[in-house]
Amino acid sequence: MKHIAIIMGGYSSEYEISLKSGNVVYQKLDKSKYKAYRIHIFKNKWVYVNDHNEEFPVNRHNFSIDVNDSTITFDCVFNAIHGAPGEDGYMQAYLELLGIPHTSCPMYQAALTFNKRDCLSVLKPYGIKTAKSYYLNKGDNIDVSSIINTVGLPCFVKANKAGSSFGITKVYKVEDIPNALEVAFAEDNEVLIESFLDGTEVSVGVITYQGEVTVLPITEIVSNNDFFDYNAKYLGESQEITPARIPEHLAEKVNVTAKKVYEILQLKGFSRSEYIFKDNEPHLLEINTVPGLTEASILPQQAQAAGITLSDLFSNAIEESLRGFDKA
Repeated sequence: MKHIAIIMGGYSSEYEISLKSGNVVYQKLDKSKYKAYRIHIFKNKWVYVNDHNEEFPVNRHNFSIDVNDSTITFDCVFNAIHGAPGEDGYMQAYLELLGIPHTSCPMYQAALTFNKRDCLSVLKPYGIKTAKSYYLNKGDNIDVSSIINTVGLPCFVKANKAGSSFGITKVYKVEDIPNALEVAFAEDNEVLIESFLDGTEVSVGVITYQGEVTVLPITEIVSNNDFFDYNAKYLGESQEITPARIPEHLAEKVNVTAKKVYEILQLKGFSRSEYIFKDNEPHLLEINTVPGLTEASILPQQAQAAGITLSDLFSNAIEESLRGFDKA
């Protein structure tokens, strides 16, 4: 039986969502094939948490744990950390240095996709459409008129490296830009300001399933709020409709684009990318390489619509990572 470490938690504002995702993986993982261990990764501690909520420290030298006088090492790490250090490349690099297979994309791809500005810049030469954008780093001179001339109003001010809509503000008035920048800079020292795209928003899951790059049924996002913010994502203040209510030709366009993005970036494992249709063309907003995995999360909803159970989805992620590791 294979020993699987499910890493969850993390160093970012998303840690609570990550703990929920990790616990769903723990509950749904096929117990006949895998012995799963919940590993909490926090800045002040890395610990294995058993079913009685007892904690055992992780040996970071080789990513092992000592339980009842025996040392346990892991055949594979199931990555359920949203944000740092699980989605930005750090855990991937660490595990790759130790030679331990993991379920997420490789280190470089994780770092690239987590950096919205860099990722969009890499994809633009391939014809992937995006919103107009303006970049700022902490300490830069802020020229509000230049921002407005580039992206117009309304616009979105976003923390460049943050997830779950932390650090995002939709700005309607020029005088609200400084406050929006303050909110974004509280999450990250780099900011991305984008033009507002008025159109249908969809979320597209792309995974490697049974050796094939597979596009899952599309989800349409209808937020009750001004945009798909934290409350819309996690507190039920949105409708997530799978399959999306869009014409077949638009579904085909965004499917082709999402698969192309996955292959251009040489992603592995799970991915979920967000698009808005403008002039009947999908415009990429961002890519998540460790998307939410709770039963209410979008990717599991899409898998279910494709006839893939959570148990199969999670087992496949492990088997794919082991297969990929054998070839490496």
